[in-house]
Amino acid sequence: MAALSSRLFPILKYNLTNHKSVCLQRSLLRWTERSFSCYASNCQLQGTNSNNHVLPGKVDRFGGVTVDLSDRHFPPDVTESAFHVLLQDSLRQWRVDGRVAAWLRVPISQGRLLSVAASHGFTFHHARHDRATLSLWMGEGENRLPGFATHQVGVAGAVLDEASGKVLVVQDKNKTKNAWKFPGGLSNLGEDIGATAVREVFEETGVRSEFQSLLSVRQQHKHPGAFGMSDMYLICRLRPLSHAIHFCTQECLRCEWIGLAELAQTDATTPITSRIAKLLLYGYREGFDKIDLSVEEMPAVYSGLFYQLYHRELPTSYKQP
Repeated sequence: MAALSSRLFPILKYNLTNHKSVCLQRSLLRWTERSFSCYASNCQLQGTNSNNHVLPGKVDRFGGVTVDLSDRHFPPDVTESAFHVLLQDSLRQWRVDGRVAAWLRVPISQGRLLSVAASHGFTFHHARHDRATLSLWMGEGENRLPGFATHQVGVAGAVLDEASGKVLVVQDKNKTKNAWKFPGGLSNLGEDIGATAVREVFEETGVRSEFQSLLSVRQQHKHPGAFGMSDMYLICRLRPLSHAIHFCTQECLRCEWIGLAELAQTDATTPITSRIAKLLLYGYREGFDKIDLSVEEMPAVYSGLFYQLYHRELPTSYKQP
């Protein structure tokens, strides 16, 4: 009897363990289904397309679908195997629905799901801060999805005091050559050009100013500090609202008001600063209307949105047809 018990006990123990494992797996599957069902129902209330077996996503006007895994209703503890099945079913349904592309926004906290998405053909499109965006082309022919940002935008402010004919310039710190230039920096996401120029001038020099016009646009490729992107550099004409200099010692070595004619002639400056100084001097003497690209806010084709259009003003004597 003892011998029989010793043979049966491991089998019974295995069966009980296996039974518990199966029960646990079934419980997890039921929990996952309930979680995704709640997630899907919530998205339906928000007007997104979904059903209980497809990841709820927002359909864009180009025929693509976007799923945001940072949605607060998305189950945070979903297993990779469960997500694999759900993504597989979702892709099948999206293809039936004629979706041409799928986008996945994956927060860093769900990073373990990236490899699952990659196994279904998703690739990185871009990453910002705490999330990555993946894309998958499902339409006919070659991939027609737009790439991520290709340019960074730098903006400088030429602050000209018309009363004295002097312009505000700085020398950057930690440069191989200390040349005079207009203060400036990179534009923030959603920030207008003029606002960038005003902000950067104040941050670097302590001088307050207001935007007047756009003077120039420089385009440069293979910029060493642009992380492989191209670089756009814009210079704006600003009017000073204050004159006292309190420059940032972390960024600037020197900061001065220099005569515009002197800046246009000196060799102690950058080529673009010298060229714009000559342009400013011409406008200062002959009229800024001859050099300014003024800005006009206009309604965009997208409802409720606006854009800024920079262009030379038409002469007042011009009669429109």
